[in-house]
Order: sequence, then structure tokens, then C-alpha cells
Amino acid sequence: MTLPDSRPLEPWQWPEAHWRGIVDHVRAGRALKPANWKGGARCAVALSFDSDHETNELRDGGESIGKLSQGQYGNRQGIPRILEVLERHAVKASFFVPAVTALLYPDEQRRVASAGHEIAIHGWIHERNSVLPLAAERDLQMRSADVLEQVCGVRPVGIRTPSWDFSPNTLAISREMGLLYDSSLMADVDCYELLLDGQPSGVVELPVEWIRDDAVYFNMNRFTGLRPYTPPADVFDIFRREFDAAYREGGLFQLTMHPHISGYRSRIWILDELIRHIQSHPGVWFATHADVVRHAKEFAAP
Repeated sequence: MTLPDSRPLEPWQWPEAHWRGIVDHVRAGRALKPANWKGGARCAVALSFDSDHETNELRDGGESIGKLSQGQYGNRQGIPRILEVLERHAVKASFFVPAVTALLYPDEQRRVASAGHEIAIHGWIHERNSVLPLAAERDLQMRSADVLEQVCGVRPVGIRTPSWDFSPNTLAISREMGLLYDSSLMADVDCYELLLDGQPSGVVELPVEWIRDDAVYFNMNRFTGLRPYTPPADVFDIFRREFDAAYREGGLFQLTMHPHISGYRSRIWILDELIRHIQSHPGVWFATHADVVRHAKEFAAP
């Protein structure tokens, strides 16, 4: 919006209809927390892994050999370590995979899928959705789904936008694609329906949170002041407390980790010990994001 002299309005000058339109465009709707989880479980646990690998560097046009090698670690060491922990505990999880990652490592995705884990959309090259024109975002999201289906043999039903960057067009594209769920937004701790301009979109949100993401604690950039500031033991304590609260409330515990971040020998124990802690509680259901959403959608209170 602009003033008569073409200067843009400051947010404090916006009329109410304008700021309400921004707020109400994509909004949390009806809560979809079921009374019980599958098999009468008290709590659902949805573990997820974002297999970004080299795309974190490529998306900005970067060509740093060092950063690309860190991404390659995700394939060579991170994924095998994670899969070993999940198999040892007989736990299923969801892997959100950029299409470029799938093209670089198709055998990795087939290995993940053959172990019974979910493969879901995570953009084309880990692009930033909010800077894309509608046509480009739509094309990339649809091509990403095509690539994952071609590689794994199964059409993905869910999406997590790269860096959880959600444009004004993202939900409409997901609805057009017939996706079951999104996992990029943070309006709740349990599943909820997503509203688009005040109307149910048909897409369910399985919410994330930076608190339950390893990247915010362990990211590192040697050319800036960004340094890991939280010891692994403290990260484990945060994740454990998040689960304990979800268990008390009979809700959902969702976690996001990255193979190139938590797949190190001094950090992989967090995942291992967290699963042990969770499994020490009766009535816990480990499930993929898709299965959690299906159950929540079917058994949510009217």
C-alpha cells in the first residue's frame, strides 16, 4: 500500500482490512488432536530428518568445496548412522528430501524407503519459497514430487518447505497437488487443519518448532559469528523435556534433525538415548508424519 505521493505505507499506517488480510491468508483452523492414538497409545512420536546434504550450499549459488563436503557427509555417514539407530529400535520416521538430493543419491532414498520410512517433499534445491514467483514455486514443487516418485516408486503425500519458508502461494499449490499434509508451520503442538483465506484447505498441518530442531543449536559458519553454542547434553535435555510434556498432555512429539548435523559420533547418541527414553514410557506410538496425520484427521474430536 502507498501514500498519495507513492511512498509506501509503514505498517503502523496500514488500515485494519490490510493487516487482517495478511494475518488471515493462511491460518490455523480446527484442532485435530485425537482422544487416543493408534492402539490406544497415549502419545504419538513423529521423528523426521531433513536430508539437505549439498543443497544448503547450492541454493545460494555457492561452490564452496568445504561446504559441499559437509553436505556429502550427510550421505556417507549421517544417513547410515541414523538408519542404524532407527532399525535397532524398530522405529519408523519421515525423511524430507530435496529433489536435487534425490538425484545425487537415488540409492540412499531407495534404502530409506525400503526400510519402511516415509519420503516427503523438501523443495527442489532447498530454495527460499518466499522469493519465488508463483509460477516458479509451483513448477519446482510439482517437479520435486515427480522426482521423488520416480526415484522411490511412491508419490509423496506431504511437504516441508525448505527452511520452513512459506510463501503466500505455498498452501494453494499444496492443495492443488492434493497433498495430505504440510510440516512447516508453528501455530500449535498438535495437528490442525489449515485455512486458506478463511476456508478449510483440506491440507493438515503437522507443526514444527525451532526448539525441536537440531540446526539452531549446532549450525556453524566460519566466516560469521555463527558458532554452536549448546552442548549436545543440553540439546538432549531440551528434546527430552519436550517429549515429557507431550506425553503428559497425551499429544504429539515431533522432532526435526539433519543427517549432516546430528549424524556425527558426538551427537548421534542424542537420537539413540532419546528413543530409549521415549520407549521407557508405556503407550507410545512411533509413526511417520503421514500416518500421524491420517490418524489425527480420522479420529479428531468433531
